[in-house]
Amino acid sequence: MIAFLDASALIYRLEGEPRLAAAVNQRLTHLAANDAGLRIAVSRLTWLECRVAPLRRGDSAVLAQYDAFFGQPDLIWSELTRDVVELATAIRAHHGLRTPDALQAACCLQLGPGHVLLTGDRAYSKLRELRVELID
Repeated sequence: MIAFLDASALIYRLEGEPRLAAAVNQRLTHLAANDAGLRIAVSRLTWLECRVAPLRRGDSAVLAQYDAFFGQPDLIWSELTRDVVELATAIRAHHGLRTPDALQAACCLQLGPGHVLLTGDRAYSKLRELRVELID
């Protein structure tokens, strides 16, 4: 199984309030308990969104935490390919998700069936074909 982290889930985990960080870690621990081969995936959009605020603040310590996370050799990258953008376009047109959310959903869906998207954003619940684990 693959757990796809959108930016909100990763931001909660690395710099969020302790309750939210714990909630993300608990979800990942639960998923790993049910699938010892659990892998983590992100998109380039997750990478971009997570790094903006620390760069804006000049917070090199938090930026280093993100860079260490994104530098993990076993991390799966879901790239923004033409097929992903086409799927995101259809998702946006039919479900009304914002463009970034549609791109994230498409990145997760292109990984194949049975994977899970961890997020703090309820908008993803509009997609029945997407397994969403809401962090709140």
